[in-house]
Amino acid sequence: MARRSIPLLRQLWTLPSFNLTPTRSVTYMPRPGDGAPRAVTLIPGDGIGPLVTGAVEQVMEAMHAPLYFERYEVHGDMERVPEEVIQSIKKNKVCLKGGLATPMGGGVSSLNVQLRRELDLYASLVNCFNLPGLPTRHQDVDIVVIRENTEGEYSGLEHEVVPGVVESLKLITKFCSERIAKYAFEYAYLNNRKKVTAVHKANIMKLADGLFLESCREVSTKYPGIKYNEIIVDNCCMQLVSKPEQFDVMVTPNLYGNLVANTAAGIAGGTGVMPGGNVGDGHAVFEQGASAGNVGNVNLVEQKKANPVALLLSSAMMLRHLQFPSFADRLETAVELVISDGKYRTKDLGGTSTTQEVIDAVIAALD
Repeated sequence: MARRSIPLLRQLWTLPSFNLTPTRSVTYMPRPGDGAPRAVTLIPGDGIGPLVTGAVEQVMEAMHAPLYFERYEVHGDMERVPEEVIQSIKKNKVCLKGGLATPMGGGVSSLNVQLRRELDLYASLVNCFNLPGLPTRHQDVDIVVIRENTEGEYSGLEHEVVPGVVESLKLITKFCSERIAKYAFEYAYLNNRKKVTAVHKANIMKLADGLFLESCREVSTKYPGIKYNEIIVDNCCMQLVSKPEQFDVMVTPNLYGNLVANTAAGIAGGTGVMPGGNVGDGHAVFEQGASAGNVGNVNLVEQKKANPVALLLSSAMMLRHLQFPSFADRLETAVELVISDGKYRTKDLGGTSTTQEVIDAVIAALD
């Protein structure tokens, strides 16, 4: 009986009244003035930064996206971020940034960390997911790593006690722990995510990581519809490389988040395709989600073969942040089509294409 009904159902499905495929998407109703071009601060940065930010500029121009860039030259060997750059970001509220190289050792502090502190960009978000058509060891990976961005081991509180003995302080506060936990649960709630996992080492750092966990537990009680669990950071790394699909949203202190995000990025396709950003109450800076040392890759710069996909997807996040959702959708769809087609891929994705060839393919796929 059931088998005989299948042909009939197929015939009914072809009738106009039974065709449930929507003819158009749900209309987005902008507020008056939402289409006015928005200024975005642009920091090309070091190494591959100018290549990939230039790629974004080309795509935005091809899309006729309602924004324009205010460009500033900032480099990792500077003593600090120039004041005019800080003021530009405070005025525009949004920045797109290439990577800034951080010198190893010495007395030069990271300009990336300076920027986050100056603007109080307390939440770092990296989305690690499988792209259609890109082969990886694991499937069904869709992890969002939300990392506290302003304290922890990155506080920079170090001094030499006596010659040959250095003390480095890890600072954890209830205020910062609570607000990053709130951001993680709010993100999960707004994006229909089902679970938040807190990453910690409270079995050893009982006071510092213990305070972080206590804050996460308190916030979790306000979101009964979202499952909450905890995992020790070393076990987390092992679980990531063996069963990454078990994770959804992960909330972490500063250092752990950097390690976890780069690990998750490597599992899902590499740092060249993972978008990310840093956000605070008043400002947002969008950049490649996980860098893992490719900022200063001389060969990529000389051959002009840096992968622009991560920053393109980060700029799509930026467009959505600016309330230009249709432009974000077009850009993401075009990038996914190019990756899925497989003809134009940079070396890190198994291809031989240059940055410009990938960009030309994305622009051709926009329409």
